[in-house]
Amino acid sequence: MPKWFLVLHPVQQALLATLFTWGLTALGAAVVFVFRTVNRKLLDAMLGFAAGIMIAASFWSLLNPAIEMAEAAGQVPWIPAVIGFLSGGAFLWVVDKVLPHLHLGFPIEEAEGIKTSWHRSVLLVLAITLHNIPEGLAVGVAFGAVASGLPSASMGAAVALAIGIGIQNFPEGLAVSAPLRREGFSRTKAFMYGQASGLVEPLAGVVGAVAVIWMQPLLPYALSFAAGSMIYVVVEELIPESQLGHNTDLATVGAMLGFAVMMALDVALG
Repeated sequence: MPKWFLVLHPVQQALLATLFTWGLTALGAAVVFVFRTVNRKLLDAMLGFAAGIMIAASFWSLLNPAIEMAEAAGQVPWIPAVIGFLSGGAFLWVVDKVLPHLHLGFPIEEAEGIKTSWHRSVLLVLAITLHNIPEGLAVGVAFGAVASGLPSASMGAAVALAIGIGIQNFPEGLAVSAPLRREGFSRTKAFMYGQASGLVEPLAGVVGAVAVIWMQPLLPYALSFAAGSMIYVVVEELIPESQLGHNTDLATVGAMLGFAVMMALDVALG
Protein backbone atom coordinates (compact mmCIF):
# COMPACT_ATOMS: atom_id res chain seq x y z
CA MET A 1 0.00 0.00 0.00
CA PRO A 2 1.52 3.39 -1.00
CA LYS A 3 2.85 5.47 1.88
CA TRP A 4 1.23 8.62 0.52
CA PHE A 5 -2.18 6.95 0.85
CA LEU A 6 -1.58 6.03 4.49
CA VAL A 7 -0.86 9.62 5.53
CA LEU A 8 -4.06 10.99 4.02
CA HIS A 9 -7.03 11.94 6.19
CA PRO A 10 -9.61 9.10 6.42
CA VAL A 11 -12.16 11.18 4.51
CA GLN A 12 -9.64 11.63 1.68
CA GLN A 13 -8.91 7.92 1.75
CA ALA A 14 -12.63 7.17 1.55
CA LEU A 15 -13.00 9.54 -1.40
CA LEU A 16 -10.11 7.95 -3.32
CA ALA A 17 -11.37 4.44 -2.52
CA THR A 18 -14.88 5.20 -3.76
CA LEU A 19 -13.50 6.92 -6.86
CA PHE A 20 -11.77 3.58 -7.49
CA THR A 21 -15.04 1.67 -7.07
CA TRP A 22 -16.78 4.14 -9.42
CA GLY A 23 -13.93 3.68 -11.89
CA LEU A 24 -14.61 -0.06 -12.08
CA THR A 25 -18.30 0.68 -12.66
CA ALA A 26 -17.19 2.84 -15.59
CA LEU A 27 -14.85 0.08 -16.79
CA GLY A 28 -17.74 -2.39 -16.82
CA ALA A 29 -19.91 0.07 -18.71
CA ALA A 30 -17.08 0.56 -21.24
CA VAL A 31 -17.45 -3.05 -22.43
CA VAL A 32 -20.09 -1.72 -24.86
CA PHE A 33 -17.28 -0.12 -26.86
CA VAL A 34 -16.08 -3.66 -27.65
CA PHE A 35 -19.26 -5.78 -27.69
CA ARG A 36 -22.79 -4.84 -28.74
CA THR A 37 -24.38 -7.53 -26.57
CA VAL A 38 -23.32 -9.59 -23.58
CA ASN A 39 -24.11 -13.27 -23.23
CA ARG A 40 -26.97 -13.72 -20.74
CA LYS A 41 -25.26 -16.67 -19.06
CA LEU A 42 -22.14 -14.61 -18.46
CA LEU A 43 -24.18 -11.68 -17.11
CA ASP A 44 -26.10 -13.93 -14.71
CA ALA A 45 -22.87 -15.48 -13.44
CA MET A 46 -21.39 -12.00 -12.92
CA LEU A 47 -24.49 -10.78 -11.06
CA GLY A 48 -24.29 -13.86 -8.84
CA PHE A 49 -20.60 -13.11 -8.27
CA ALA A 50 -21.48 -9.54 -7.25
CA ALA A 51 -24.08 -10.87 -4.82
CA GLY A 52 -21.55 -13.24 -3.25
CA ILE A 53 -19.05 -10.43 -2.73
CA MET A 54 -21.66 -8.22 -1.07
CA ILE A 55 -22.82 -11.00 1.26
CA ALA A 56 -19.26 -11.77 2.35
CA ALA A 57 -18.39 -8.09 2.75
CA SER A 58 -21.47 -7.55 4.89
CA PHE A 59 -20.21 -10.03 7.47
CA TRP A 60 -16.41 -10.06 7.26
CA SER A 61 -15.89 -6.33 6.71
CA LEU A 62 -18.88 -4.82 8.52
CA LEU A 63 -20.91 -6.95 10.93
CA ASN A 64 -18.04 -8.85 12.51
CA PRO A 65 -16.01 -5.68 13.25
CA ALA A 66 -19.17 -4.01 14.56
CA ILE A 67 -19.72 -6.82 17.05
CA GLU A 68 -16.06 -6.70 18.16
CA MET A 69 -16.21 -2.91 18.60
CA ALA A 70 -19.38 -3.09 20.66
CA GLU A 71 -17.85 -5.76 22.87
CA ALA A 72 -14.66 -3.71 23.35
CA ALA A 73 -16.77 -0.71 24.36
CA GLY A 74 -18.54 -2.74 27.05
CA GLN A 75 -21.85 -2.90 25.18
CA VAL A 76 -24.01 -5.97 24.67
CA PRO A 77 -22.35 -7.06 21.39
CA TRP A 78 -25.41 -8.17 19.45
CA ILE A 79 -27.61 -5.13 20.15
CA PRO A 80 -25.83 -2.56 17.90
CA ALA A 81 -25.44 -5.23 15.22
CA VAL A 82 -29.15 -6.11 15.18
CA ILE A 83 -30.40 -2.53 15.43
CA GLY A 84 -27.99 -1.22 12.80
CA PHE A 85 -28.57 -4.16 10.44
CA LEU A 86 -32.37 -3.85 10.52
CA SER A 87 -32.17 -0.06 10.25
CA GLY A 88 -30.05 -0.36 7.11
CA GLY A 89 -32.58 -2.70 5.54
CA ALA A 90 -35.46 -0.41 6.54
CA PHE A 91 -33.69 2.60 5.02
CA LEU A 92 -33.25 0.83 1.68
CA TRP A 93 -36.87 -0.39 1.81
CA VAL A 94 -38.06 3.22 2.11
CA VAL A 95 -35.75 4.39 -0.68
CA ASP A 96 -36.92 1.45 -2.82
CA LYS A 97 -40.54 2.54 -2.40
CA VAL A 98 -39.85 6.21 -3.15
CA LEU A 99 -37.09 6.32 -5.81
CA PRO A 100 -38.42 5.49 -9.31
CA HIS A 101 -36.35 2.65 -10.78
CA LEU A 102 -36.56 -0.43 -12.99
CA HIS A 103 -34.81 -3.72 -12.32
CA LEU A 104 -32.76 -5.37 -15.05
CA GLY A 105 -34.86 -7.60 -17.31
CA PHE A 106 -38.27 -6.31 -16.23
CA PRO A 107 -40.77 -4.47 -18.49
CA ILE A 108 -41.21 -0.76 -17.83
CA GLU A 109 -44.72 -1.45 -16.54
CA GLU A 110 -43.11 -3.06 -13.50
CA ALA A 111 -41.04 -0.01 -12.54
CA GLU A 112 -41.00 0.56 -8.78
CA GLY A 113 -41.14 3.66 -6.63
CA ILE A 114 -43.17 6.79 -7.26
CA LYS A 115 -44.86 6.64 -10.67
CA THR A 116 -43.13 8.75 -13.29
CA SER A 117 -42.91 9.25 -17.04
CA TRP A 118 -39.11 8.95 -17.02
CA HIS A 119 -37.55 6.90 -19.78
CA ARG A 120 -36.55 3.26 -19.30
CA SER A 121 -32.87 4.18 -19.52
CA VAL A 122 -33.11 6.60 -16.60
CA LEU A 123 -35.01 4.05 -14.51
CA LEU A 124 -32.34 1.39 -15.16
CA VAL A 125 -29.59 3.79 -14.07
CA LEU A 126 -31.52 4.63 -10.90
CA ALA A 127 -31.88 0.93 -10.07
CA ILE A 128 -28.11 0.43 -10.11
CA THR A 129 -27.64 3.75 -8.30
CA LEU A 130 -29.78 2.28 -5.54
CA HIS A 131 -27.23 -0.56 -5.29
CA ASN A 132 -24.36 1.87 -5.05
CA ILE A 133 -25.62 4.00 -2.16
CA PRO A 134 -24.95 1.30 0.49
CA GLU A 135 -21.76 0.22 -1.24
CA GLY A 136 -20.26 3.71 -1.11
CA LEU A 137 -21.51 4.15 2.43
CA ALA A 138 -19.90 0.88 3.50
CA VAL A 139 -16.50 1.85 2.11
CA GLY A 140 -16.69 5.30 3.69
CA VAL A 141 -17.67 3.90 7.08
CA ALA A 142 -14.84 1.36 6.90
CA PHE A 143 -12.20 4.05 6.29
CA GLY A 144 -13.76 6.36 8.88
CA ALA A 145 -13.62 3.51 11.39
CA VAL A 146 -9.85 3.27 10.98
CA ALA A 147 -9.60 6.73 12.60
CA SER A 148 -11.10 5.26 15.79
CA GLY A 149 -7.88 3.37 16.47
CA LEU A 150 -9.78 0.21 17.41
CA PRO A 151 -7.98 -3.08 16.58
CA SER A 152 -11.04 -4.41 14.75
CA ALA A 153 -10.95 -1.48 12.30
CA SER A 154 -7.83 -1.95 10.19
CA MET A 155 -6.63 -0.20 7.06
CA GLY A 156 -6.19 -3.58 5.39
CA ALA A 157 -9.83 -4.48 5.99
CA ALA A 158 -11.00 -1.14 4.59
CA VAL A 159 -8.84 -1.57 1.49
CA ALA A 160 -10.09 -5.15 1.05
CA LEU A 161 -13.67 -3.91 1.19
CA ALA A 162 -12.97 -1.23 -1.44
CA ILE A 163 -11.33 -3.81 -3.72
CA GLY A 164 -14.23 -6.23 -3.28
CA ILE A 165 -16.87 -3.58 -3.93
CA GLY A 166 -14.90 -2.38 -6.94
CA ILE A 167 -14.73 -5.89 -8.42
CA GLN A 168 -18.45 -6.42 -8.11
CA ASN A 169 -19.16 -2.96 -9.58
CA PHE A 170 -17.80 -4.14 -12.92
CA PRO A 171 -20.87 -6.26 -13.77
CA GLU A 172 -23.17 -3.57 -12.40
CA GLY A 173 -21.87 -1.02 -14.90
CA LEU A 174 -22.21 -3.61 -17.64
CA ALA A 175 -25.74 -4.47 -16.47
CA VAL A 176 -26.82 -0.93 -17.36
CA SER A 177 -24.82 -0.22 -20.52
CA ALA A 178 -25.34 -3.58 -22.29
CA PRO A 179 -29.18 -3.52 -22.30
CA LEU A 180 -29.17 0.11 -23.44
CA ARG A 181 -26.77 -0.70 -26.28
CA ARG A 182 -28.99 -3.64 -27.26
CA GLU A 183 -31.98 -1.28 -27.37
CA GLY A 184 -30.26 0.95 -29.92
CA PHE A 185 -28.39 3.52 -27.82
CA SER A 186 -25.04 4.65 -29.19
CA ARG A 187 -21.95 3.16 -27.54
CA THR A 188 -21.07 6.52 -25.99
CA LYS A 189 -24.54 7.15 -24.60
CA ALA A 190 -24.85 3.61 -23.21
CA PHE A 191 -21.44 4.02 -21.54
CA MET A 192 -22.35 7.40 -20.06
CA TYR A 193 -25.54 6.02 -18.53
CA GLY A 194 -23.69 2.97 -17.18
CA GLN A 195 -20.90 4.89 -15.47
CA ALA A 196 -23.34 7.49 -14.12
CA SER A 197 -24.89 4.82 -11.90
CA GLY A 198 -21.67 4.72 -9.87
CA LEU A 199 -21.24 8.45 -9.34
CA VAL A 200 -23.18 8.31 -6.08
CA GLU A 201 -20.49 6.13 -4.45
CA PRO A 202 -17.89 8.87 -3.80
CA LEU A 203 -20.59 11.07 -2.25
CA ALA A 204 -21.90 8.24 -0.06
CA GLY A 205 -18.33 7.28 0.88
CA VAL A 206 -17.45 10.78 2.09
CA VAL A 207 -20.74 11.04 4.02
CA GLY A 208 -20.09 7.68 5.70
CA ALA A 209 -16.51 8.55 6.68
CA VAL A 210 -17.45 11.98 8.06
CA ALA A 211 -20.40 10.59 9.99
CA VAL A 212 -18.45 7.92 11.89
CA ILE A 213 -15.53 10.26 12.64
CA TRP A 214 -17.90 12.79 14.19
CA MET A 215 -19.97 10.18 16.02
CA GLN A 216 -17.54 7.45 17.04
CA PRO A 217 -19.84 5.89 19.68
CA LEU A 218 -22.25 5.07 16.86
CA LEU A 219 -19.58 3.25 14.86
CA PRO A 220 -20.90 -0.31 15.51
CA TYR A 221 -24.36 0.87 14.47
CA ALA A 222 -23.01 2.53 11.32
CA LEU A 223 -21.09 -0.57 10.22
CA SER A 224 -24.15 -2.75 10.82
CA PHE A 225 -26.37 -0.24 9.02
CA ALA A 226 -24.16 -0.50 5.94
CA ALA A 227 -24.28 -4.31 6.16
CA GLY A 228 -28.08 -4.35 6.41
CA SER A 229 -28.51 -2.07 3.42
CA MET A 230 -26.14 -4.21 1.34
CA ILE A 231 -27.96 -7.44 2.21
CA TYR A 232 -31.25 -5.78 1.30
CA VAL A 233 -29.86 -4.99 -2.17
CA VAL A 234 -28.61 -8.57 -2.60
CA VAL A 235 -31.90 -10.22 -1.66
CA GLU A 236 -34.19 -7.65 -3.29
CA GLU A 237 -32.33 -7.12 -6.53
CA LEU A 238 -29.07 -8.91 -7.35
CA ILE A 239 -30.17 -12.50 -6.69
CA PRO A 240 -33.57 -12.19 -8.44
CA GLU A 241 -31.94 -10.48 -11.44
CA SER A 242 -29.31 -13.22 -11.68
CA GLN A 243 -32.08 -15.84 -11.88
CA LEU A 244 -34.13 -14.21 -14.65
CA GLY A 245 -32.32 -16.02 -17.45
CA HIS A 246 -32.96 -19.36 -15.70
CA ASN A 247 -29.20 -19.91 -15.47
CA THR A 248 -29.58 -20.72 -11.80
CA ASP A 249 -26.57 -23.00 -11.51
CA LEU A 250 -24.25 -20.42 -13.06
CA ALA A 251 -25.61 -17.67 -10.85
CA THR A 252 -25.18 -19.85 -7.76
CA VAL A 253 -21.62 -20.81 -8.66
CA GLY A 254 -20.90 -17.13 -9.28
CA ALA A 255 -22.25 -16.24 -5.85
CA MET A 256 -20.11 -18.92 -4.19
CA LEU A 257 -16.99 -17.69 -5.98
CA GLY A 258 -17.78 -14.07 -5.11
CA PHE A 259 -18.17 -14.93 -1.45
CA ALA A 260 -14.88 -16.86 -1.47
CA VAL A 261 -12.99 -14.00 -3.17
CA MET A 262 -14.26 -11.39 -0.71
CA MET A 263 -13.61 -13.66 2.27
CA ALA A 264 -10.06 -14.30 1.05
CA LEU A 265 -9.46 -10.58 0.49
CA ASP A 266 -10.66 -9.64 3.96
CA VAL A 267 -8.72 -12.36 5.77
CA ALA A 268 -5.54 -11.78 3.73
CA LEU A 269 -5.55 -7.98 3.98
CA GLY A 270 -7.51 -7.40 7.18
